[in-house]
Amino acid sequence: MTRRLRPVGLGFAEDAPTRLVFTARASAAPDAVYRALAEEVTGWPSWFRAVTLARPTRGGGGREVRLMGGVRFQETVMAADPGLRYAYRVDETNVPGVRALLEEWLLAPADHSPGTLVRWTFAADGPPAFRLALTAARPGLGHSFRTAVRTLDARLAARTRG
Repeated sequence: MTRRLRPVGLGFAEDAPTRLVFTARASAAPDAVYRALAEEVTGWPSWFRAVTLARPTRGGGGREVRLMGGVRFQETVMAADPGLRYAYRVDETNVPGVRALLEEWLLAPADHSPGTLVRWTFAADGPPAFRLALTAARPGLGHSFRTAVRTLDARLAARTRG
């Protein structure tokens, strides 16, 4: 059953009841990472294992995303700042319990080396049982994120070599 979530703004990434923040380093430049995130949406399944389908909707203003296990999201792109930030809010999902969800990807040049520091914030609200379950899922989400960034980085490196 699809459920409509509470619309939230970009500030939700900082003040959500549950915030999971992960970082990883990519050797690719911020512009290349941004293009893969925001402009090559249909390519997400090739580097983010949990994603089985990703496609832009509403002329790029939204996204449809499906994950392993049958999870579905209809999203609104909230920020698309080339080389810096990509953020989206979930408007509809079949995940029980969630009331609001926003994901933000921040990109910054890596300190003292070429590449990008990628910071992913998973901001959510729901009843206490949902928030507890999400917090318990933190290690798995972190592993999935770090693996995705490594896979994306390898794909971007292969592009520049090929």
